[in-house]
Amino acid sequence: MRSILESAAKGYSCLASWAGLLDRINVFPVADGDTGTNLRITLAPLQNEQLSHADLPGLLARTAVGNSGNIAAAFFQEFLRVKNPRHLADMAFAGYEKARQAVLDPRQGTMLDVFATLHNALAATPGPLTTVEFLPLCGELQNSVLATSELIPELEEAGVVDSGALAMFIFFEGFFTSLIEFPQTSSPIMRLFGEKLALSESWQPSAAPVHCLDLLLSPHDNSPLPDHEVLSALGESVVVNKQDGSLKIHLHTRDPQRVQSELTGMGRVDCWKDEDMAQQSLPAAYTQGQVHIMTDAAGSLDPATAAAEGITLLDSYIICEDVAMPESLCDHAGIYTRLGQGKQVTTAQASDFERHQHYASAVQQFSHVLYLAAGSVYTGNYAAASAWKQRHDSEERLTVLDSGAASGRLALMALRTARFAASGTPADKVIIFARKQQHICREYVFIDSLKYLAAGGRVSRMKYLVGDLLHMKPVITPLADGATKQGVVRNRREQLAFACEKYRNFGESADLFLLQYSDNRQWVEDVAAPALLKLHPDAAVLLLPLSLTSGVHMGPGTWAIAFAGKE
Repeated sequence: MRSILESAAKGYSCLASWAGLLDRINVFPVADGDTGTNLRITLAPLQNEQLSHADLPGLLARTAVGNSGNIAAAFFQEFLRVKNPRHLADMAFAGYEKARQAVLDPRQGTMLDVFATLHNALAATPGPLTTVEFLPLCGELQNSVLATSELIPELEEAGVVDSGALAMFIFFEGFFTSLIEFPQTSSPIMRLFGEKLALSESWQPSAAPVHCLDLLLSPHDNSPLPDHEVLSALGESVVVNKQDGSLKIHLHTRDPQRVQSELTGMGRVDCWKDEDMAQQSLPAAYTQGQVHIMTDAAGSLDPATAAAEGITLLDSYIICEDVAMPESLCDHAGIYTRLGQGKQVTTAQASDFERHQHYASAVQQFSHVLYLAAGSVYTGNYAAASAWKQRHDSEERLTVLDSGAASGRLALMALRTARFAASGTPADKVIIFARKQQHICREYVFIDSLKYLAAGGRVSRMKYLVGDLLHMKPVITPLADGATKQGVVRNRREQLAFACEKYRNFGESADLFLLQYSDNRQWVEDVAAPALLKLHPDAAVLLLPLSLTSGVHMGPGTWAIAFAGKE
């Protein structure tokens, strides 16, 4: 058998590959379309197989977000204490009890049911789990998920299973497949759950405005913290986990100011996060026959824009303070603050196993997938996808293109291709269009200081010192053969003049251009965007955060423009 933590990492990779679907069917307790996203953030520490069993509970408590994330964190804080597989049933029960106690108003038809089913099935297994017992276990977990659509009226009306329960099925199947070294590589999720993975055409989400709050409540001067009865009166979907003498609280409310005021009288409020779910919506639905676009988060597309355009993002990881987080889900401001303080922040590609799960998930969900991979000179993603396709894609449902691009140029190629494909354009024409974007999409990246590239070994130390002494700021373009220098300027005013000249001479007037920022959004939005729009007033501008895969190495102060050139 493999180790518990190694198997947990595999379970996480399986869950992450279905996060987009989990978001699309997330209608309970509110239709905010973020169950998959929140679980990816919450369980990201499981990717680090070097962490000890003792480290994980604290990390999971800190990273937990959202209703599903806080419930899952409560379960895994106990379940992943297990070191010997013989004790899995006991730890599953401990995890279920902790998760159930954390939910102040537990309901049938949620991931709690899957936890209970897991414990009962493991408790009934004589001796160590084997391949023979694994298949019935998966069947029981599957039935538990299918039952959720009949136990909760909101799910029955929408015609789907509970998103959190499905997430736990996917996780545990991957976990146990790894633990007992079962020879199955990916689960037929679309076949197992069928029509329960698509929202009913007649279903409409509730329009009631709701705020999703996550916070930490600590005691004042050793005074007692409020009990569950007091906290349950503050809102709905209340989840409370104890954490080092404090309470990690998640709840939904229509009046966040009142909740904050009341909690302030009960203790010290820290780590306050207020998410207005009126600003959220379920990701775009997929139209049968439409070519689905998949690309790397190394392109500067944020999750909200990608979801709205129906694009799947494949993440690399940002590693900070020994925690690896999917790059598209990181706190950008926090990363640049750490870089500015001289703290070490690095990047890492997803494991081959996780990448393979994403490819398998995509070809199950969509009739044809076009993967615009980041340039092979920058990552190994194109090679990994091509190798997987050769072994597993006998039906030719996945097309892999080496974009030769990164950051904003890759984002623009993906956006333009997705919009071209949205009307149901045949796959062969979409592929031709995507190849054409490689030749017409341009990008200019303006670096404020060479020291971050020097720290990462991407420019020689001597070259950095010379450039810094002369106050020179390079302008680069990521191309198929690597990042090439396009010019050198002295200050931000000259950077903007350079961008305006290139956009004036080569930009398509009636099209879209992307502006990317690092820690300088206000200047990019208030100064750069108006200056560039004067050149082509009929163009649309999209303001996006620079991909952290690029931003970590280029550093604070970096910004960029990407646009389609004239044909």
